[in-house]
Amino acid sequence: MASLYKNKGIWYVSVSFDNQRMARSLKTRNKVIAYKFKDLVSTELIKEHLGIKKKKKEHTFTQLAEIFINGNPHWSPNTRTGIAQNIAKKNNTLWKNIYSGVFRDLDEILIPLDIVSEAGRLPLKRGPKALQEKGVPYYQLTSKGLLVALSIDDFDQKDSVLTEFLPKAEIKEKGFANIIKTLAAISPKFTYSMFEIYVRAFCEGKLKNLMPFHVSEFQSISSNTFAIQNELLTGFVALPKSKKSDVLKFLSNFR
Repeated sequence: MASLYKNKGIWYVSVSFDNQRMARSLKTRNKVIAYKFKDLVSTELIKEHLGIKKKKKEHTFTQLAEIFINGNPHWSPNTRTGIAQNIAKKNNTLWKNIYSGVFRDLDEILIPLDIVSEAGRLPLKRGPKALQEKGVPYYQLTSKGLLVALSIDDFDQKDSVLTEFLPKAEIKEKGFANIIKTLAAISPKFTYSMFEIYVRAFCEGKLKNLMPFHVSEFQSISSNTFAIQNELLTGFVALPKSKKSDVLKFLSNFR
């Protein structure tokens, strides 16, 4: 029988079978999402134990996001096969070995959560007639997917994602887009930490939806982080020049 437990804020599924206990991270802080995938992942663990299914090499959302952002005009890298081939190349493995994992991640996680959506279909010249008529689907990040990409610490293409995200974000607060661009230029770590806090709050159930993006939500989800930043900045601006130099010298120790 499968059960859920938390470790450092992340939900795991645990299953006992054949006198052995197996566990796997569900990679979410959201209890609702964890329950949704509990049975699916526990079944996979049992299949892997029995040798029915090989354990798939896990691939991160960061890698998927890079593929979507760098997709060429023909969109071929954004099909399931193209995504599997791209990830396989980076991980020095055969793309056929991870194709089923890519298929599962897209169809059972990313698409249902509206992180990724089908962007269109590529025509086929060969293969079954029905498939030629329907074409092969290719995918793109939704506005939610772009927001999640902005929250990932080791994702190195945040500037291009931010440019794409802001016009799609349905932000009600006027002037936010211009302000966030300015902040990203002078303080990228602080700026992108805002998106990280926002997405984390959704995963922890503090926000009902990722979109539309509400700047006003930060006051309730940030644990005074931005109030502290505001207090520091306001006080710093009011300091005389000599004091500013002392403060900057002190803060340089925390890079």
